[in-house]
Amino acid sequence: MERKAPAKAWLLTDGNAGNVRQAEALAAAMGLESPHLPTLAPRAPWRWLAPRRMPGARHAFGPGLASALARGQSPEIAIGCGRQGALAGRLAREHGARAVQILDPRIDSRHWDVVVVPEHDRLRGGNVVTLLGSLNPVDDAWLERARQQFRALCSLPRPRTALLLGGPTRQAPWTLQTLETALSDLRAQVRAESGSLLATVSRRTPAAVSAPLHAAMQGLPGVVWEGAGANPYPGLLACADRIVCTPDSVNMLSEACATRAPVYVIEPGLARSRAGSFIASLQSLGRIRATGGDLEPFEVTPLRETARVADVVRERLGL
Repeated sequence: MERKAPAKAWLLTDGNAGNVRQAEALAAAMGLESPHLPTLAPRAPWRWLAPRRMPGARHAFGPGLASALARGQSPEIAIGCGRQGALAGRLAREHGARAVQILDPRIDSRHWDVVVVPEHDRLRGGNVVTLLGSLNPVDDAWLERARQQFRALCSLPRPRTALLLGGPTRQAPWTLQTLETALSDLRAQVRAESGSLLATVSRRTPAAVSAPLHAAMQGLPGVVWEGAGANPYPGLLACADRIVCTPDSVNMLSEACATRAPVYVIEPGLARSRAGSFIASLQSLGRIRATGGDLEPFEVTPLRETARVADVVRERLGL
């Protein structure tokens, strides 16, 4: 039987790393080979009102996207993530594409063929697919590739503790004092175990975190990444015997929980609203525990929703 050519796909986002990562993860899990990432240049006033379809919206993202659609170059499938991606997906759909929107567009879901949202969002509907957490590429094959790429990390003394630091948000307003207390406890345990500490920050991590982080790392085997050079984040997930996270990022927690390592969260009770609901769900499943006291190993089942969601989306689109 002749193999059908893979569907032509566009990934439409505002360029935010978290949005791009989710769109790429879904496309890969759906088997959409080499999807194109058009450059979106959101323009006023449409960028303020996206994803609402206002007059002249074909000009919302600059001449590149507009001319591609006008020339009949729209894809078979458009995957958008975030508000700007949602509007771009609507435009592509008007030119014949089947549109998948990731994250709640905050308007009626009927403007897309499929909408994928976290369970902690309220959106529901006949074309809405829910998942626990966020879409990500982390599975056993991804982790094995990361181990091969970051072999030096996997040779550090065990137990290896990966520390993933985000930044305070309105939904998870942790403080520097909160982190310093957690770092002190973590340092003591790593030293007592003769293990190693592998830490990474994000773009949202306050600069003031650097001093206490380096103090905690002093004299311990390990690595700390603060933005210079290649980010060893995949290697941290792959080589960790346990993972410690701040409570502010659904994406970060989802990826940590997709590994086979126990995950500990610093002050999970600080999280509220949607972040709090997600953390409460992870706690009820026994997938995470709060820091404080010894970080003892516990049995876990990896949280891996992306493949399931991809299967549902493919079915809904008739692929």
